[in-house]
Amino acid sequence: MDKIKLNKLPTHVAIIMDGNGRWAKLKKLKRVEGHSVGIESVREIITTTRELAIPYLTLYAFSKENWARPKDEVTTLLTLLSVYLEEELPLMMDQGICFNIVGELEDFPKKLQRQIAGVIQKTADNSNLHLNIALSYSGRREIIHAVKAIVEDVKKGVIKKIDEKIFKKYLYAGNIPDPDFLIRTSGEMRLSNFLLWQVAYTEIYVTETLWPDFRKKAYLEALREFTRRERRFGKVQEG
Repeated sequence: MDKIKLNKLPTHVAIIMDGNGRWAKLKKLKRVEGHSVGIESVREIITTTRELAIPYLTLYAFSKENWARPKDEVTTLLTLLSVYLEEELPLMMDQGICFNIVGELEDFPKKLQRQIAGVIQKTADNSNLHLNIALSYSGRREIIHAVKAIVEDVKKGVIKKIDEKIFKKYLYAGNIPDPDFLIRTSGEMRLSNFLLWQVAYTEIYVTETLWPDFRKKAYLEALREFTRRERRFGKVQEG
């Protein structure tokens, strides 16, 4: 297998982490077991991203629609998130990882809100990797949220002209670049309401691999595929 072309790696990778439930079903385990093993994939992908010096990584962990899942599954997911933040904070500090969330923090229990806010604050000055976790996230709600905020600022006279650059600033993570590369595991061919504005010209890669099995080797193969592609941004290829 050819070596990865480091100079052609993306600046921002976004991943739809799908297939935890199906992985557990295939193993004849409870769905929550798939989520637990999926955390191991999260650690490995973050570590690999840091090793490759890719500066931005956004992981789709919990959608707005996920609140409708069975109560015990939601409770388990929230517990896993809390444990993950507690266990991984030392590594974030050691490796210079800046943690943030994309979504609606107010939807979570107050105790978890405080924990998330604390990790965000403690890692704010880190700059080796900007790790964004999409939590209680909806692409459509994000766009509506931005429109409402823009309308209010137009009324106040804060902004007088609306263009793509201005609009982007009002998104949940308006200060980070759009993803160059979007990976979706489990073979599903859809965006699932993820970063609808930001992925306009993003290269998309879908793998049949379920998230708990998506580790360093599979990630590197996806990144190799990205380095082989020619990005056109809607322009006609010359020659």
